[in-house]
Amino acid sequence: MESFTCLRLSSSPGLAVIFALFFFYLSLTTPCSAASPEPHPPTNTTQFIRTSCGVTMYPKLCFKTLSAYASTIQTSHMELANAALCVSLKGAQSSSNKVLKLSKGQGLSRREAAAITDCIENMQDSVDELQQSLVAMKDLQGPDFQMKMSDIVTWVSAALTDEDTCMDGFAEHAMKGDLKSTIRSNIVSVAQLTSNALAIINKFLSIQGNQL
Repeated sequence: MESFTCLRLSSSPGLAVIFALFFFYLSLTTPCSAASPEPHPPTNTTQFIRTSCGVTMYPKLCFKTLSAYASTIQTSHMELANAALCVSLKGAQSSSNKVLKLSKGQGLSRREAAAITDCIENMQDSVDELQQSLVAMKDLQGPDFQMKMSDIVTWVSAALTDEDTCMDGFAEHAMKGDLKSTIRSNIVSVAQLTSNALAIINKFLSIQGNQL
């Protein structure tokens, strides 16, 4: 499967240099792929993903987005959590870029521009938090597993809060119907992905905690 860099740096150039090699390593090991869903993934793997998605609020979306990575996930809860995080991060990056493009449109009122600016900041925070979570998932070895997973849950929860805050901002401001609908639909989609990722990570933490 063709791999690609799941993480996109949103830091300053100086920090980008510091993290460049580390993120290059992540690009080789992150279970994200540019390939389309596998035509005939193994039945046991498909069933594992479908069953695992049962803990999420959006199981159909969960299965649809994660079944593309069946060969990487196999029956591993950790790889499933990695894939869910990566899918959520890709969605957050895409939505952030779309909102940024909309902010450059003509004819925006002052209130509309302010709401979009706030949303962009929230989505950038969400991207950063999901990046941190994905980095932390690559280093779970050692006696501090529970602490590392606690940090991951905190970051993903914060990312979901930021996405919800973006949507709440549009509910509180007068805005053209089509613009509001376009932005909210994009943020709702990524919020659902992040919600699914959080549920899968909590399930992984529960399973690993029972084995410690």
